[in-house]
Amino acid sequence: MKAVSFPWLQKSTTRMTTPELIKLTDPTSGAEAHILAGYGFNCFRFRVEQDGQPIDVLWSEPDFERGDKRASGSGIPLLFPYPGRLRGQTLNWQSQTYTLEGDDRLGNAIHGFVLNRPWRVLEQSSTRVVGQFHASQDDARLLACWPADFCMTATYELAGNSLRSSFVIENPDDKPLPCGLGTHPYFRLPLGGASADDCLVRLPMRRRWELVDMLPTGNAVPVEEIEQFRAGLPFGQMTFDDVFTDLEFDSHWCTARVIDPSNGSRLVVQFDDSFRECVIYTPPHRQAVCVEPYTCVPNSPELHAAGVDAGLRILQPGEQFTAEVILRFTG
Repeated sequence: MKAVSFPWLQKSTTRMTTPELIKLTDPTSGAEAHILAGYGFNCFRFRVEQDGQPIDVLWSEPDFERGDKRASGSGIPLLFPYPGRLRGQTLNWQSQTYTLEGDDRLGNAIHGFVLNRPWRVLEQSSTRVVGQFHASQDDARLLACWPADFCMTATYELAGNSLRSSFVIENPDDKPLPCGLGTHPYFRLPLGGASADDCLVRLPMRRRWELVDMLPTGNAVPVEEIEQFRAGLPFGQMTFDDVFTDLEFDSHWCTARVIDPSNGSRLVVQFDDSFRECVIYTPPHRQAVCVEPYTCVPNSPELHAAGVDAGLRILQPGEQFTAEVILRFTG
């Protein structure tokens, strides 16, 4: 098996210039969305108004727009061509070993290539922006790090107090593209109320993937907290970095909710059935909760090779798939 190594592969956040920033505004509701096109096309601010007061739905580090903060730690990082972890810092695929970017502090590659690189803006209006990352065009060095070229197009659109994100994943190469997509939103808690611990998280699912050293074993086990998650699990009782599966969909949509009972605020998180897993993560700073739809299980290439249905997509030349996530705030 041939190994390929590239010393330039690292998750550096050192930047020479401030990345391109796009600001969207809905004229009716006053809602705003800020997207850092020059740093992963990360939507790091979604601000709405409730009773004349601004509420930041997303959590991000102060000054994230400078582009020198951890790319996976704020806003809505976009995870492609693999969400979550891959074992070690290599991908073994069809007798080739590819060296990846690893920084999860456990020696694993994590969250793909597009979350910390500049994207190109294809279209823009006051309420909508379309961005694209095409490996061969935007960072050709990546062609040596993954089995095929890839192209990801993302659209953010504001309408009232809703933010819709849609994604198109394409294989522009002449060979198969193994891949998976995820989003990693940090939802700020509380949602304008008094207590983060009292906020509730709802997710309709039945099982979670068993993890060893943060990597799925291939076994999915029943969720002990299933009824609590259906009713709403208090954030104060949550310490998670878990991958949930066997999600419940209604007309091709799964609906999660984040609820602030002190003021009645609700964030409805809907994602289509292109996403078959959902990670729930509670960051150590306890100022946010992450509800992360994934199209596949972390470490899916290895599980796929072992015969596990892990959701890995293998796009043939010219093939594509789409996915969509909608965030809707109600007071």
